[in-house]
Formats: sequence, C-alpha cells, structure tokens
Amino acid sequence: MSIASMTGFARASGQDARAAWTIELKCVNGRALDVRCRLPTGLDALEPGLRAAAAEVINRGNLSVLVQMTPTSGVAPIRLNRQALDAVLALVRELGPIEGVAPARLDGLLALKGIIESIEPEDDEVAREARHAAMRASFGEALKALVAARRAEGAALAKILGTALGTIADLVARAEASAVQRTEAVRERLRAQVSALLEAGAPLPEERLAQELALLVVKLDVREEIDRLKVHIDAARKLIETGGPVGRRLDFLAQEFNREANTLCSKAGDPALTAHGLELKAMIDQFREQVQNIE
Repeated sequence: MSIASMTGFARASGQDARAAWTIELKCVNGRALDVRCRLPTGLDALEPGLRAAAAEVINRGNLSVLVQMTPTSGVAPIRLNRQALDAVLALVRELGPIEGVAPARLDGLLALKGIIESIEPEDDEVAREARHAAMRASFGEALKALVAARRAEGAALAKILGTALGTIADLVARAEASAVQRTEAVRERLRAQVSALLEAGAPLPEERLAQELALLVVKLDVREEIDRLKVHIDAARKLIETGGPVGRRLDFLAQEFNREANTLCSKAGDPALTAHGLELKAMIDQFREQVQNIE
C-alpha cells in the first residue's frame, strides 16, 4: 500500500427524471478525520451514510462535502408566502419613514428570502429512495476519485521524502566523519594539557586529572546521537515503503530527528561539526514540513 496525501479534490455528477446533482469533495490536512457536509434541504438523511463511506477509505483530513441540486423538469411553480410578507409590511409600517432611506418597494420586498417559495412536487417513497441511492453512488464515484488523487500526490511526496532522507543520511555521515576527527584532536589536545599541568606541579593527582578529562571526552562524544539518527533514518524509510496511514509515525520520527540534531549541535564544540549539525536541522525541518501532508 502506498502512502497518501491528505489533500485532494474530486467531483461527480448524476441525475434522474426530476433533478440533477453535483457532488464536490475537498480535503485538506487535519489531525484526524473531520467530515463536514453541506446538503440541500431534505437530504439530511444522506449525511450519516456519506460520513460512514468516507471513514472507510480516509483516515485523516478535513473533508468538505458539497452537494448541489437543480430541477431537470423545467421551472418549478412558485407561491407567495403571505404570512411572511404581512410580517415584513407590518415592520415597515412600524418603523415609518427614515431620513436618508428610500421607501420600501414591492420588488425589493419580494426579493427577501422566504417571501417567494418554490413549490416542489412531492416524490413518493420509491422515487425518493431511488434518487438517494443514485446520489450515494455518485458520492462513491467522487470518493474513489478523491482517494486516487490523494494517492497520486502521496507517491510524489514519497519521492520527495526519500530524497530528503538521502540528504539527511549524507549529512549524518559527514557529521560522523567530522566527529571522529574532532575526537582525536580533542584527545591530543587534552594529553598535551595534562602533561603541561603535571610538569607545572598541579596539586591534583594524575589519576584525578585523567578521570576529569575522560568525563570531558564523554560529554563531547556524539556517537550515540549519530547512531540514533541512523536508526531513525532506517525506520522512516521502512514506513514510507510500507505505506498506509503512517503520517503520525513519520511526524514522531521527525521530532526525534530534531531532538538528536539539537543535542549534536550542543555537544559539537567544533566549527565543522556545528556546520553539519545546522545543515542537518534545516533538512530535518524540510522533511517534517512535507510529513505534515501525509495521511
């Protein structure tokens, strides 16, 4: 199974003898799956099924479902909502003339929402259920297209992440080589300093000086950080190869990458190793930014 992006767009359409509909799906990044539906009046019964269908194939992302419907049987008859119009007229009379405001006109009043209503002929139960089934099928088509779009983008992201991991591995190798050279240089410098202290008649015993210097070398040692970075690189590559909803685990690994890189920089004590550590942190930030798009 390949990895998938959390972003995508898809559309599907359908119609029957009475109505035509268009279903649009838009998905963006999200911490979990959040489905938000905008359905025409009278189609609320479809929402639970649409949510359940989306949850079967999508694990993470903010999914917006927009359903638009138009009649196909010509212009629907209209009627005047006399009660609503009377209420508006009563309010107009109550307010009276207002300076700087033109008097209410009939065309303006009729344009108010709810004054003019469309009269939709009622479906029988069989026709209504048939339409709902057809709309669910259209939603299934759109959902399939959305999943395909997310996987196509996920394949592109997998290549980007693979390249980033290759760069991170290269920087870790350079940091490791620099750390080895630095360690040898530090040891030689410490040996010289110990000899100088002993020749100058330092009050501390030679064994004590050796212990203190050994502790200093341990504090500067970055082999553990290097080894853990290598382990994290292997784990990230395996997750990308395995695929599926691995975004959260990749994000956790990116945090661990950053933790080790920070420690490496703090223990560097050498311009070359510090430079490698800073480059490593910059590349890890780029890696994590791309990981935020993975399901």
